[in-house]
Amino acid sequence: MAKKLKLPKLPQLLDRKIYKTGQTRGADDDEIYQNRVGRNSTVLIPYSFWSNSFKFPPGEDSFEKDFIVLISPSEYFGNTEIEHDIESKGLALGENMLVFYETREQWDRNNPDEFGWRPANNRTNPLGGQYVARVPATTATDGGDKIGRGFSATSGKGAGIRVYEYASTNTNKQCRTQLEALYWLCRNSESVASQNGMSADDALIRKKAILLICSENGLLDYEKLTAARALNQERKTICPLCLEELSGNGFFNRMQQAEGREVPDLTVTEINLFHIEELRTRIYNHRPYNLGWGHHHCNVVTKDSGIYETLKWMNTVLKRNIDNGYRVS
Repeated sequence: MAKKLKLPKLPQLLDRKIYKTGQTRGADDDEIYQNRVGRNSTVLIPYSFWSNSFKFPPGEDSFEKDFIVLISPSEYFGNTEIEHDIESKGLALGENMLVFYETREQWDRNNPDEFGWRPANNRTNPLGGQYVARVPATTATDGGDKIGRGFSATSGKGAGIRVYEYASTNTNKQCRTQLEALYWLCRNSESVASQNGMSADDALIRKKAILLICSENGLLDYEKLTAARALNQERKTICPLCLEELSGNGFFNRMQQAEGREVPDLTVTEINLFHIEELRTRIYNHRPYNLGWGHHHCNVVTKDSGIYETLKWMNTVLKRNIDNGYRVS
């Protein structure tokens, strides 16, 4: 058997940036979600989204590390047929479903201690309990301390990830490989890599190898990448929103900070991961041919609205300014 070719290492900052695209967004300790974990982690599904026809990612019949359906106390206790309903949907409390407390009113009205319930701490069946709670503190009443039960240990905070952030191990691998190819298709990518720790020869070797790997695995369809706004007609990587051709320097340069508002530990670079079609529930958009690299500012502007809705909004803003006599050039 032929020995697998070992590729030259990427500069550490670039390697870390590509690796982190396979992780979910951050989450605070007070949230039910896990903070910066792999996209193949246990998935949390709102009960209102769950049915026997629930759609898993294309080609998959479940999630790699299972799922947990979260039902609110009002939905659970307000339905006299709840046991029959959840059973008919293939669910069972404490196995693949939990009651999720989020408000003081929910907690006071149906306190789980009164039912002898335990907070869950396992992400696979059995879950180890029947509920999880993330109730914020309040000063309006006595005993208004914050309530955080279940999945709250230091090493295992959070029950799982948002369903729309999920991507399998294989999908993550494909995405990372394609995203690296998009780096190498940036103008001056080789020289920038060599300025940041790689030799010129190693940069060329790795670039050719990654582009070949992508080509052989169906991840380098230039027409698809152009249609997705990840590349321009010259096959150079562009920002999906503003369409400006990207420089390799943006992957290493920290964001410029406003004078007087600098922070010493800023780690945000000029170029970040960009979802062409935004992440949204009921569709799995962290996938090849839907990812690119874009300016941090363009990413912030787009947020969860999506590129085309953002462009429509920008066009409206420009027109309103022009109509009111303001210069826009």
